Amino acid sequence: MDTPVDFGPLARRVGEVVTGTADAQLDDTTPCPDYSVRALLGHLVGLTAAFRDAARKNFSSLTDTVPGAGTPEPPTDWRTQLPIMLDELAAAWRDPAAWTGMTRAGGVDLPGDVAGRVVIDELLIHGWDLAVATGQSYDADPELLNLALEFLNASTDPSDREGMFGPVVPAPADASELDRAVALSGRDPAWTP
Repeated sequence: MDTPVDFGPLARRVGEVVTGTADAQLDDTTPCPDYSVRALLGHLVGLTAAFRDAARKNFSSLTDTVPGAGTPEPPTDWRTQLPIMLDELAAAWRDPAAWTGMTRAGGVDLPGDVAGRVVIDELLIHGWDLAVATGQSYDADPELLNLALEFLNASTDPSDREGMFGPVVPAPADASELDRAVALSGRDPAWTP
């Protein structure tokens, strides 16, 4: 990528969904079969910190932790702390250096521009997960949505139609771009709690 992509609007939108999540919803299910709302918030905390540090090329146990190695418990002040972390994540990726050279996240070395696209996809899809699990509306910036769709299409194996998070779910021909991205990620766009 020639210039950094500002995914501040997406980070803010996910932060709004976080603050709109009620304590009574923490044990509810989400479209991620292995995650309750609480576990999804913990996952968002972990990936936000790891990819913030990946942008800064500040490698530590945060950037070396393999996905699925465990989900951190969200901090007690998650409703205020996670939106701050999301803003820090977006700020770190505004630096052109974040998009160049190599970095590390999830214990994997990868080019900075690929890591940036992974962040966009993770925020978009997990923001949707949290929104539908908690009964909130959700939308995404069209430019960022297009980047996520490009990434998901490129990451989907056409021979077995395995998506980023599970088998691709067929989307109706008239599906919105957000619903298509959700389906490509292995989720049912019509999922309800």
